[in-house]
Amino acid sequence: MKTLGALLLLSGLFFAVPAAATEGGSMWPDTPDARLELEALVATLDVRLLSHPSATLTLEGWCRDHGLAPVARVVARRVPGAMRAPSAGQRRELAVGAEDEVAYRRVELACGGRVLSVADNWYVPARLTPAMNDLLARTDTAFGHVVADLHFTRRTLESTRLFTPLPDGWERDGLPPPGAGTITIPAAILRHRALLYRQDGVPFSEVVETYTGAMLDFPPPPLK
Repeated sequence: MKTLGALLLLSGLFFAVPAAATEGGSMWPDTPDARLELEALVATLDVRLLSHPSATLTLEGWCRDHGLAPVARVVARRVPGAMRAPSAGQRRELAVGAEDEVAYRRVELACGGRVLSVADNWYVPARLTPAMNDLLARTDTAFGHVVADLHFTRRTLESTRLFTPLPDGWERDGLPPPGAGTITIPAAILRHRALLYRQDGVPFSEVVETYTGAMLDFPPPPLK
């Protein structure tokens, strides 16, 4: 799959979200009930991602719950040629020196034909096992699957909502009136930045995950 589409700016770095991530999206009617449903879905997704150390497993659960693919298995598609050196701030967060190796990997995490997120990952090879480093260098296996045996924990550094189906103040001013057509779901709906830690408390990875509108690519429920 080609990586095309919107360039999203974060801390001076550009993150590409595939245009194909939202192609063929479900048609959510522009009604107050549909906007409430989307608001609840994005909030639920945000809570699930923030409360689970593995974004990969959370995405598989979401894919399964909402029927996004016949088999709810998330696969990683490496973006060739992507290179990002860690910033001084990232080195401090990872507790590494200027001479320590920090590897970089960008992948699109897909379930079936849908790209659900784009993950930019800086990790410290010396803090993983040789087998893990081999898998990361040689295969497209999702990072969460590769490092699962570390039984890692996750600390969120930033959480940003990029899609708000309801206008500011709706709880005070009331729901917006129905509109013509359908609700436009943007290419990116959430972004998280987090540190991953081994059981001994040593950080080994910083990840920036941008979740796409394909997370909402399923039919809206019947509305009463």
